[in-house]
Amino acid sequence: MILRKTFLLITISLVWLNAFAQFEEPEIVKVEYSERTQFQQQFANISWTGQGLYNPTTIDRIPTIELRSRLQAAFGDPTQTIGDLIHNNFRPGKAIQFEYWFIIDGEMPLMVLDLDGPFENGLVYVGASRYIDLMPRVKRALTRKLMGDEGDPAEFTDYFFSPERDQWYRVQYKDGEYSNEMINRPSFN
Repeated sequence: MILRKTFLLITISLVWLNAFAQFEEPEIVKVEYSERTQFQQQFANISWTGQGLYNPTTIDRIPTIELRSRLQAAFGDPTQTIGDLIHNNFRPGKAIQFEYWFIIDGEMPLMVLDLDGPFENGLVYVGASRYIDLMPRVKRALTRKLMGDEGDPAEFTDYFFSPERDQWYRVQYKDGEYSNEMINRPSFN
């Protein structure tokens, strides 16, 4: 009888802890540029998906250029930009403006990137399919971080190539102004 009560108590405690954990803020750690190879090796066998994160919210209607400045404020420089990829036999038409890579709670990989440079709203979220049930919680946490004080706009300069327009752009938030200026192909050192 005592063993049965102990088992019941442990079971109830585990269910309660699991339910409570759903409301805890996830730990969001940005992957730095220098950590990309380690991240890629660690998650080489992951099946990636964008499903589970697309419940449209206010953040999905905010211009991507503004969200980029908020990501800069909250997390610093992106994990990689088109400038980091251009010398690796990478075609600019397949490129992004920026990618932020994260590890959530020490185990879940997540990438946040632009859809069409500065010309769209919202962000693209790509995570490991086996964590699809956790993705809405992660998106809510990222939204709170970006829309709170940590996400106040910060200055940045990126580059973007639009294959539809066959045009390069310098994308910036500088001196309180957002801009996407047409330029010739930049030289990436």
